[in-house]
Amino acid sequence: MEHSIRRAILAVLLSGTTLMLGQNAKDDMKQAGRDVKQAGKATRDAAKNTGKATAKTTKTAGKKVKHGAHKTAAKVEEKTRDKQQ
Repeated sequence: MEHSIRRAILAVLLSGTTLMLGQNAKDDMKQAGRDVKQAGKATRDAAKNTGKATAKTTKTAGKKVKHGAHKTAAKVEEKTRDKQQ
């Protein structure tokens, strides 16, 4: 009799453990899905920031090239005027 009670208790404990492990695996899968989603959002945000930085750098470089070209043109024009006089 004592032996069958021990078996019954052991069976109840094992079945409870199986249910608990099943829920943990389900929760782990949900968390993995959330992690993948967060990683995707982080990648998207990084790409946006990179695009904005590239646009700003391109704009700045364009302005500096334009300024340099005007400065050089002014020097050439000045030297040309000096030679003609």
